[in-house]
Amino acid sequence: MNLAWILLFLPLAVAAANQLILKKTGLAPLISTASALGTFALAVMLLGKNATSHFAWATLGDFSINIGIKLDQLSTGMMIVVTGIGLLVHIFSLAYMKEDAAKARYFTSLSLFMFSMTGIVLADNFIMTFIFWELVGLSAFLLIGHWYQKDSAADAAKKAFLCNRIGDFGFMVGILMLWGITGHLGFDQMKSGLAAFQAANPAIFSSVLSTAVLCIFCGAVGKSAQLPLHVWLPDAMEGPTPVSALIHAATMVAAGVYMLFRLQFTLGFDAFEGLQASALIAWTGGITALVAALMATQQDDIKRVLAYSTLSQLGYMVMAVGLVHGEAGMFHLFTHAWFKALLFLGSGAVIYACHHEQDIWKMGGLLKKMPITGFTFLIGFAALIAVPYTSGFFSKEQILEAAHEKEPILFWIAAVVAVLTPFYMTRLYVVAFLGKNRSENASHAHEVGPLMLGPLVILAVLGVIAGFPFVASKFAPAYLQPEHLVHLGFVTYVSVGALAIGVLTGFVVYAGKEKDPISIPLLQNRFYIDGFYDNFIVRYFQDTFASIIAFFDEWVINGLIVNGLSRSAESLGNRFRLVQSGSLQGYAFVFGVGVLIVVYFIVFGR
Repeated sequence: MNLAWILLFLPLAVAAANQLILKKTGLAPLISTASALGTFALAVMLLGKNATSHFAWATLGDFSINIGIKLDQLSTGMMIVVTGIGLLVHIFSLAYMKEDAAKARYFTSLSLFMFSMTGIVLADNFIMTFIFWELVGLSAFLLIGHWYQKDSAADAAKKAFLCNRIGDFGFMVGILMLWGITGHLGFDQMKSGLAAFQAANPAIFSSVLSTAVLCIFCGAVGKSAQLPLHVWLPDAMEGPTPVSALIHAATMVAAGVYMLFRLQFTLGFDAFEGLQASALIAWTGGITALVAALMATQQDDIKRVLAYSTLSQLGYMVMAVGLVHGEAGMFHLFTHAWFKALLFLGSGAVIYACHHEQDIWKMGGLLKKMPITGFTFLIGFAALIAVPYTSGFFSKEQILEAAHEKEPILFWIAAVVAVLTPFYMTRLYVVAFLGKNRSENASHAHEVGPLMLGPLVILAVLGVIAGFPFVASKFAPAYLQPEHLVHLGFVTYVSVGALAIGVLTGFVVYAGKEKDPISIPLLQNRFYIDGFYDNFIVRYFQDTFASIIAFFDEWVINGLIVNGLSRSAESLGNRFRLVQSGSLQGYAFVFGVGVLIVVYFIVFGR
């Protein structure tokens, strides 16, 4: 277990050393990258281990809050994802951020994020999970707002922070409810506590558990950017592109799915069968997948297309968890992490080569200019749209099978998403990589260096093989190996048919086009959800409430209580100060009057 504790605290130690000692020496990027390599090596060494260890962090009477580590296939497999992609992002960042004046702060924030995410994955209780859950939010705030000099980046960081706080309030309530239901906060003890509660309260068991699970789900809605708290993720693309690969593809946004599956795994899958909360979770995921895919079809920023794609794929995962087929959701989390990190880092290479141009309509012809980047991006594209025998195909098939078995309507929603995904990704690839150069930046683009290409090649290989049983059975956090690698049935025919329709439609519509032939303002403006939040929720609720609080603070707290009491004391002091005239005759007169008053009360007061 000593290795597990080192795995947890090594990134924190490096972050502290960078901030306090190394940030002015130029060594911070190298030390952070070395620590990422160390954590990946430790994660590989711990893969498949089963053990627990904890210490008391705070004690009050019989109540104790523990910091503990739980090693099992779920946590150790997830650590392969976190540390593996974390390492590749660190290496990519060495080149991508080499000219950034604040790269020491950037790598310090990366190490802090690695510490925070590791704490969520290894936690053996909900209190520790919540502590590191909040640390992940802080780390993401620092990374998204790295270029805080830009108003858009600073606003995006605040938006991500606040959206997550809304979800986290429900998460905290859910943790407290589970504590009340089971009498425990540790994962290993909660199942027995739940059984005891069910035996004692059979009439209210389902409704109470549903309420607690939905509150817990609020945390996942924030972290995994599900409707209606999805609005922070696309704006978070204002941060450096490697951050998007780490946070918005593989780790932070996947934390909600991981946490939900850990909850199911802890309480027992039978407890979630037929639960109203499970149905709501599944429908939230399905609707998010559809809405996000529709939005992606009309985005021109290469990173925003991938951001909405991430929302859509997270919707698939959440839907699978809601259908109580969490293994399928976690398998898709595992495969998606590799190919989506590949796509984000590939987009980063493109942006870097095009002098930070992000509009796909100002690119074009990049496959000739950047053949290795273009080919690896094509592999990630193939895995995302579920081309047969890529990793995404195997994991998405399991989700579609689960939906077809449990909820046919959700299956057809997922099938529509399976058409939209290849459509918008074909649009992206045809416009950005094929055809002719559409701008000066694109015409001068060239292949990036080995520090960027190396992670792309590794991720491209994993984007193909990660779904095969010889990889998934050993490294995936959760995986149910099917009887046949590919089962030719109704679901597979629908999946492949959706793929063909999406790719062919996207190619026919966008091949050779100089501008977008389709214009749908509803989708371009993201169903006006952001506008509704900004112009209604913020203006009429947040701003109004803020004005009331400001008035109360200024005129009641400061004006009446604080300043009122201080002015009263000052006024009373001024009155008494008049007595201090400095005149001996005046003092003698007052003294005489006082003596007379005393004599009067002594003589006549009886």
